[in-house]
Amino acid sequence: MEVPPSWRVSHQPHNIHAGTQIVTTVGVHGSNQALVHPRGAVGIVTRTPCGHETHFLVRFPDGFEASLRRDELEVLKHFKDRLEGGESSGFDLEQHVIYRCVVGSRAYGLETEESDTDLRGVYLAPADLHWSLYGAPEQFEDNEQQTCYWELQKFLIMALKANPNILECLYSPLVEKVTPIGQQLLEVRDRFLSQMIFQTFNGYALSQFKKIEQDLRNHGAVRWKHAMHLLRLLMSGAATLREGSVPVHVGADREKLLAVKRGELTWDQVNAWRQALHRDFEQALVETKLPERPDYEAANTLLLDARKKSRAEGDSPSGLRKVALD
Repeated sequence: MEVPPSWRVSHQPHNIHAGTQIVTTVGVHGSNQALVHPRGAVGIVTRTPCGHETHFLVRFPDGFEASLRRDELEVLKHFKDRLEGGESSGFDLEQHVIYRCVVGSRAYGLETEESDTDLRGVYLAPADLHWSLYGAPEQFEDNEQQTCYWELQKFLIMALKANPNILECLYSPLVEKVTPIGQQLLEVRDRFLSQMIFQTFNGYALSQFKKIEQDLRNHGAVRWKHAMHLLRLLMSGAATLREGSVPVHVGADREKLLAVKRGELTWDQVNAWRQALHRDFEQALVETKLPERPDYEAANTLLLDARKKSRAEGDSPSGLRKVALD
């Protein structure tokens, strides 16, 4: 299913976004107030401000990261244009995005009128960035555009560990962008599914429900939205073990889950439901035909192939196209 146009977030260049190269207008100091980088140092933005935040997270060539205000940095391109009186090129994150999808409530089928559109994706670092002193940042977060991108290698590693957020990205019914290399990733997504899902999905839900119970004892309050998503996670995990595919959309369970979010069920009812889901998850583990471990070799082959193709094509993924997944 392709993303409805009204849900898409504009990807027109902003003044400063994730992936923008910048020049500092102040000296950058470490935790002991020692000068780490002088005024005029070049870095790359890996996270933009969120909500009422005012600081950008910037990564420097030596790996040092610093939190800087908008008035403490300048876009490198603008800096060069002013000095050279001409155009200059920089790292364009969007050019290297190989896959982007909608996640969260809209993908789950749990959206309401107040729901945001959260986008997640994968980028393939160009060789010049990967081999540079900067190295390829493992993650870019652009809170203004509500996007987060993982470098392909980092994404594959997390997928192999059965990270729920990553696996849901691969199976999102709402795909906004996919390149040929991104399509190759989707074609082997089942290779990341294994019995490790039980440990990751179930283990996370157990630990989080314990925290909810602590909050209930200490503060007399339950984070109902969080509880709803934990129930959804348990259902998704069990279904994945049985079906060999991650069912992101909640389907017929939408209304009951939203009732949990609204606090319309008692804690005893929610707790009984989650205990039943834990038991069902354990039964699914007994019944599953998924392997004990994911296919590491397939993931490694994909990564090597993507790097080789990217370099052969001059680090400009070609043939961009949108697809609709069944």
